[in-house]
Amino acid sequence: MNKEIQLVKRPEAAPTHEHIKMVETEQPVPLQGEVLVKLLYVSVDPYMRGRMSAAKSYIAPFQLNEPMEGGIVGEVVESNADTLQEGDIVTGMLPWKEYASAPADTLRKIDPSLGPVTTSLGILGMPGLTAYFGLMDIGQPKEGETLVVSGAAGAVGSAVVQIGKISGCHVVGIAGSDEKLAYLKNELGVDEVINYKTESVPDRLEETCSNGIDIYFDNVGGDISDAVYPLLNKFARIAQCGAIASYNVPNDQGPRMQMHLIKSSALIKGFTVGDYQDRFTEGFSHLAQWLQEGRLKYEETITEGFENIPDAFFGLFEGANLGKQLVKVAEPSQK
Repeated sequence: MNKEIQLVKRPEAAPTHEHIKMVETEQPVPLQGEVLVKLLYVSVDPYMRGRMSAAKSYIAPFQLNEPMEGGIVGEVVESNADTLQEGDIVTGMLPWKEYASAPADTLRKIDPSLGPVTTSLGILGMPGLTAYFGLMDIGQPKEGETLVVSGAAGAVGSAVVQIGKISGCHVVGIAGSDEKLAYLKNELGVDEVINYKTESVPDRLEETCSNGIDIYFDNVGGDISDAVYPLLNKFARIAQCGAIASYNVPNDQGPRMQMHLIKSSALIKGFTVGDYQDRFTEGFSHLAQWLQEGRLKYEETITEGFENIPDAFFGLFEGANLGKQLVKVAEPSQK
């Protein structure tokens, strides 16, 4: 039998085990042009909370009593396609099933020479590309500018702060624990760090951004972002990547930002990494080069066991992860 994790009830606030259940189904058989993939690693990401809702968004919602899905690394264990062979390690978007079939052309074979296979779900995958395009295309960093990053110790934020340093920015990272702050400062070279749980964010931003804020890469929204807007410099740029502070708060309402945007002539642009799909090769080449040169570092929080995917997902909303949150499901059959 094949285990899968389904959405069975749509949450109004924070998701819990009452909204998700694990069931057993028959193992799929790959059709012509398809492969059967054994899941090795599963990525859990904040955007999945939006897909648990039926509200219209940039991506279709998860269907009730159907498996949730996300980014995976897997091993081809049976192939009915010419382009992928048994034993190939691949990445793509697949349902949360121990074994899943998919058209071969929807999967990408991983080049292990670029780094561990898990990097295809992190620094060399969706989070890394999100950081690259959000900062470089929307933020347009310049030498000497001040960059503030919320959610700075997460998979996207930790890449943003490093690309900001590569671009010559004064980087201020906001996170929620002393461990994360130490990692940002000591390992990633962030200039200033703020603990939003124990410090006054408005006061610390005044201290650490004495010349104002030129770029804000926002992964969080909420009160943290409200504290940033008054400090925006003329022609500041805001890359609106996430709003995790509001995902589990129905009808969330915060202070008005319009006057701050007008005063600063600031640009705010929401985006998803899919907006840049035709430029993925560009982003990937920069990220891979910086990684190989040692200019990019990454951290992973890995939970073990297919049955623990929901708990790893829930932990995102409590800031439990440092870097990319992954779940290790199985070892490859062939090593």
